[in-house]
Amino acid sequence: MKRQRASLVASLAVLLLACNKEPPSGAAPGPETSGAQASARAVETQAAPAATPPPSGEAEYAEIGRLVPGFALKDLDGNEVRLASFKGKTVVLEWFNPGCPFVDKSHTKGSLKDAAKRHAKSGVVWLAVNSGAAGKQGHGADANRAGAKKYGMDHPILLDESGAVGKAYGATNTPHIFVVDGKGILVYKGAVDNSPDGEGESPTDGKLVSYVDEALAAVAAGKTPATTDTKAYGCGVKYAR
Repeated sequence: MKRQRASLVASLAVLLLACNKEPPSGAAPGPETSGAQASARAVETQAAPAATPPPSGEAEYAEIGRLVPGFALKDLDGNEVRLASFKGKTVVLEWFNPGCPFVDKSHTKGSLKDAAKRHAKSGVVWLAVNSGAAGKQGHGADANRAGAKKYGMDHPILLDESGAVGKAYGATNTPHIFVVDGKGILVYKGAVDNSPDGEGESPTDGKLVSYVDEALAAVAAGKTPATTDTKAYGCGVKYAR
């Protein structure tokens, strides 16, 4: 058991180092967050309003049990995508960074490998959001197109270069998941699952639990998810200074 724990800690340390690896020279400088706690502090001190003013009744910041902030972001083809256009549908927002090793593990081996496609069959809308700033790891349409191809992603990837939407939602890590019901209420936020290595092979309590699957099953049944808020794991979101 001690050897397994030591091995997991070592693996997470390697992944976190890769998360904070900067692009080649020429990239715009900026401070990096490392881990959920540092990222959370960054969000608290750099919080910004949503990209578009929220309609009456909407929250300015995302909070469980309340209407979420509205936003309008461009996809990789430059088309504007508005959250409000999906009214009546359950929406999953996945904070994404194709350069993050935790994202890579989650999409190739872990709980995100086929999640979007599986849930799309029941009408769930899945949107990936990249809040990385220019010059940061995983930034730019080309890098995200390559990521979408690698992971077989058919759903939109939205670019939030200013970080305004990410900060309004309190997104601290990649991946970081937010589940919004058909009424626009935030019903879950946090980690994809309880396997902080992203591979789905080292759950913290010995049994893999997909918080996203559980939340979506609850919403489909007209119930409140048993778990509504967990601590996200992964790379810190690469916000601008």
